[in-house]
Amino acid sequence: MATCSLISSNTSSSSQTLHLPSTNSTLLSLSRTFSLRTPHTHRRISSITTATYSPAPESHRNSSSVTKFLDSCFVFCTSVALSVSVFVTDVDTAAAFVVATPRKLQTDELATVRLFQENTPSVVYITNLASRQDAFTLDVLEVPQGSGSGFVWDDKGHIVTNYHVIRGASDLRVTLADQTTYDAKVVGFDQDKDVAVLSIDAPKDKLRPIPVGVSADLLVGQKVFAIGNPFGLDHTLTTGVISGLRREISSAATGRPIQDVIQTDAAINPGNSGGPLLDSSGSLIGINTAIYSPSGASSGVGFSIPVDTVSGIVDQLVQFGKVTRPILGIKFAPDQSTEQLGVSGVLVLDAPPGSPAGKAGMLSTKRDAYGRLILGDIITSVNGKKVANGSDLYRILDQCKVGETVTVEVLRGDRVEKIPVVLEPKADET
Repeated sequence: MATCSLISSNTSSSSQTLHLPSTNSTLLSLSRTFSLRTPHTHRRISSITTATYSPAPESHRNSSSVTKFLDSCFVFCTSVALSVSVFVTDVDTAAAFVVATPRKLQTDELATVRLFQENTPSVVYITNLASRQDAFTLDVLEVPQGSGSGFVWDDKGHIVTNYHVIRGASDLRVTLADQTTYDAKVVGFDQDKDVAVLSIDAPKDKLRPIPVGVSADLLVGQKVFAIGNPFGLDHTLTTGVISGLRREISSAATGRPIQDVIQTDAAINPGNSGGPLLDSSGSLIGINTAIYSPSGASSGVGFSIPVDTVSGIVDQLVQFGKVTRPILGIKFAPDQSTEQLGVSGVLVLDAPPGSPAGKAGMLSTKRDAYGRLILGDIITSVNGKKVANGSDLYRILDQCKVGETVTVEVLRGDRVEKIPVVLEPKADET
């Protein structure tokens, strides 16, 4: 029999008798001190003193041996099972303790994410390479001189971008969304509208044409999305609204006006040129082409060529390799010079004899024998539409066709004359 004495610091002494199994060994004396606080009585048990064990009957010893054996087997099997689960099962133990909270997005956020994911494969990255000769070795090297964006027009490998993105390039490379790169060839370009079409030899399964929309029914305040590669950072999405419609900008290459341009506050930076401007349904409504900024970075005023203008140009470039645009074949004075003369219209500086205007008998500006300036014809209207400056003249000619006869009204000296002119196509550009 074993005697265990519990002594509490807060109560009187008491004793309790316990029967515990023992072995045939000599009496074992144990002494242990521990503290225990109960939440209700706050009593402190200070010590457990002498516990003595006396030998137990043989039946107790046999049952104790069997129990210990079974306990040892259970512990062994449990250890084996845990070891197998740790070393065999392929589980990230660190992740097992991380509780992933599902991300909750608003409806408009989900729509934006879906739009980006669906249209990103249609956007490409264009690298403009120029040949440079090393001054010491005289080796010819290809050096990147610029980059921009573009998008897949059809499954035949046609890529649409801005003309100023590829201007002056000796070689061009197009990188698709899966980072595969292809050499590109120039199919054609329109400097006046800043549009160019490239061609790459890529499998059809890697080409995802962008859905083409309509720009005639756009509204100010409508949401728009721009995807491009600003500063070489591929596939960047910016959002905004349409800030204005029917703007007019000048072509960077020729200075010819581009009408009906879309103004947006979506961030457009260097490298975004040639990328698509999309509406909320993911349809193409314009090509990002220019920004208004003294510093060259985005200032909240960006411009995109409307898709209705782009579609007609791309169709001609793909079919004929050039755009057949009618011209008068004249050189005219800057608008400021005409204003200084106190007249409204376009002053003809030169009308070569072989040009449509020269064939029709229009007069150029020249000097007499004494060096005095004799003004040429001043165009005031075409087909009854008033011409106040060069932009008006270009706008009217864009609405005409090659081979069409137009009536040009000019101010010649102090009299007004009407001259019929047969429009001819613009000469081929290299």
